Amino acid sequence: MTRIKICGITNRDDAMAAVEAGADALGFVFYAKSPRAISSKAAEAIIAECPPFVTSVGVFVDEDLEMVRKIMNECGLRAAQLHGDETADYCNALGCSVIKAIRVHDCTDFNTMGAYQVAAFLLDTYVSGMPGGTGVSIDLELAGKAKRLRPIILAGGLTPENVGEAIRRLRPYGVDVSSGVEISPGKKDHVKLRAFITAAKAAIPS
Repeated sequence: MTRIKICGITNRDDAMAAVEAGADALGFVFYAKSPRAISSKAAEAIIAECPPFVTSVGVFVDEDLEMVRKIMNECGLRAAQLHGDETADYCNALGCSVIKAIRVHDCTDFNTMGAYQVAAFLLDTYVSGMPGGTGVSIDLELAGKAKRLRPIILAGGLTPENVGEAIRRLRPYGVDVSSGVEISPGKKDHVKLRAFITAAKAAIPS
């Protein structure tokens, strides 16, 4: 069953709208350069109001290991999503469920995946100088080649209009959307958000 993650949550209203629409997970970005960055205090308050079966995920980019642990503990995050150049040893040392993001340019980007013992890989589109959240669609044929290695979470350019096709073609472990359901960076369009989740659920095999 494909899980649905709404990433780049910056406020309570968007979080509750995602939960009410049926999201399985919410992503909180702890990367200061991101327009979707959130403070640990604000994230903690939002997560405290979320139902127990909604997974909270912290998004980090080459952050100090101890700082990631501190934020994870303070906020009650259940998984870390890593978008930088974090090594396999770094991922192992975190001591929690890890989603390692891979920015896909071509097949060679999959060569290092075997070294990682992580819960899942998130596949995003490669854009020079940007660690994620670009809104650029990923090559589904290329993404499908990574599925044999680990569970994959598909990201990159997903929208209410194309998420159904992506799920039907790849049957990924999860789909992840941020800019595809936004009014502006960090602010969700609740109509698009609901439409995305509805389209994704309609495409998930029963």
